[in-house]
Amino acid sequence: MAISSFPLSAQPRPRPRPWLLFALAALVLLLGALWGAGEIGRKLALAELLGDAEASATLHAGTLENALDKQRALPFILAQDPDFRAALAAPQDEERLAALNAKLESLSTGGGMSIVYLMDRNGTAIAASNWREPTSFVGRNYAFRPYFQRALAQGAAEHFAMGNVSHLPGVYLARRIDGPDGVLGVLVVKMDFRKLEADWRAYARPAFVADERGIILITSLPEWRFRTLAPIPPQDKNAIRASLQFGAAPLDPLPADSHDGFLEVTKAVASTPWTLHLLAPTQQAVSRSVFQMRTLALLSVSALLAFAALQLTRRERLLAHSAAQEAIRLDLENRVVARTKDLLAANRQLQAEMEERQRAEAHQQQLQDELVQANKLALLGQITASVAHEINQPVAAIRSYADNAALYLARSQPDSVERNLKTIAALTERIGTITDGLRAFSRKATGQIEAVSPAAAISGALLLLGHRLRQSDVELVTEFGPEGLLAAAERVRLEQVLVNLLQNSLDALAGTPAPMIRLSVAEDGGEVRITVADNGPGLPPQVMQALFTPFVTTKESGLGLGLVISHDILADFGGCLEAENSAEGGACFTLILPRFPS
Repeated sequence: MAISSFPLSAQPRPRPRPWLLFALAALVLLLGALWGAGEIGRKLALAELLGDAEASATLHAGTLENALDKQRALPFILAQDPDFRAALAAPQDEERLAALNAKLESLSTGGGMSIVYLMDRNGTAIAASNWREPTSFVGRNYAFRPYFQRALAQGAAEHFAMGNVSHLPGVYLARRIDGPDGVLGVLVVKMDFRKLEADWRAYARPAFVADERGIILITSLPEWRFRTLAPIPPQDKNAIRASLQFGAAPLDPLPADSHDGFLEVTKAVASTPWTLHLLAPTQQAVSRSVFQMRTLALLSVSALLAFAALQLTRRERLLAHSAAQEAIRLDLENRVVARTKDLLAANRQLQAEMEERQRAEAHQQQLQDELVQANKLALLGQITASVAHEINQPVAAIRSYADNAALYLARSQPDSVERNLKTIAALTERIGTITDGLRAFSRKATGQIEAVSPAAAISGALLLLGHRLRQSDVELVTEFGPEGLLAAAERVRLEQVLVNLLQNSLDALAGTPAPMIRLSVAEDGGEVRITVADNGPGLPPQVMQALFTPFVTTKESGLGLGLVISHDILADFGGCLEAENSAEGGACFTLILPRFPS
């Protein structure tokens, strides 16, 4: 090999001092790593804080929503009590009012409510749970309160305000009580949030709830109560003060720096115009994360620089001895590149062809999966009415039992209420079974072959088509075969095939006297056979010859893809689909599946 073009006696060209370049590069790398690690640490800390804050905000909002939902039902239930109507009809009966005061006091103590009180149609409280206290509502008139006015006009109302007697804020839940001759009065349940705010204060993160105007109603920081998130125009502020909704609160905005150093997360409170705000302090978490990441970066870069310095030292020692060998290596590499150029080109062409083939196969598989899923969704559209009818019956029964339970509860008949609730629970389980089957049928199949009970797959298909079978007045004969028999398949797609075949049988039986479908399962050696047969007109000869060919159908509006897809699904399982006309008349389809090894 000639290497005369690389004279070994030639002196190397002058080079910059490597250690100076190394020091400059090390400094740049170290500064860049510290800056980048700080940014990464800050982003990681903020991301973790955001996740924790969102979870905490969801928990806080859920706690508030549960508390509101629990109390909202009370005015409606209490308004049915005949004692309230009797007291409103005879407000001069002191003995009755005394008993009602005691009853309201007991309800307030046992139900977790702040105050419960009853007003006549003029807005005067005639009974209240706080009748013993100096701040008793009895005898006071609250006709000016918006919740009283809206309850009279609309039947029910909710209003957040500060009590003009107790000076405690809360939500007023009002319900109108009607008599035979019209309005008798209004029942009000006041719910305060002192316990909820105390629970929130146990967390290190401030939380508060603001209404649609930005006024803070509920807060873990008492000094923020009735402050605003933004300035309120003077005319609006005067109108709010005149309504006495928040007493003499100045309604001043929060300080501009109140959110500094915090990550704010908001969450809408369901069924209210309120928004929950949660503030997560960032300084400590961000500082700790930045310190940790910079320490890690410093250690990593230091180790890298030490290794690089060692390599640079070795390189300087070996550089003089490796010049000739490097020249020879480069010449050899050029020769190898020149001689292997054609081979590399051929290899790249072959690689491109292989990738193109793989993409084509993947695209074909995707199209096949989408076609199977489209067929399944089309079947879902056809059986939606059947499933809806199956669900409507228990839903209507649940409504009836729930109404009866309310009446029994008002009559203090707990045994009857318990029976109704147990019946409602059973009906709910029935709805769950139906919807679980529909959801399982609609999802995409996993494609994983597993042990499937043919009887369970048939039951799932019949569950989806139950209403149509009953509506068509078709006699259904089932023979599930040996107990414990398992086939190698995938349940969702097997149910899809069965639904396809049952739909075809039901379509074919339209107008047939005494229609019947027979479903049977049998074991034949290492195979499991599922037969779907009907006594309809059967398959015409011209259709039978091309039965599993796309777009061959006996239906006027059919696409002729259902049997093709069903045939391909069974082929994926290692089985097949056979069709014939039975001797007694009608079509007979046989699903042949491998038996799952025990």
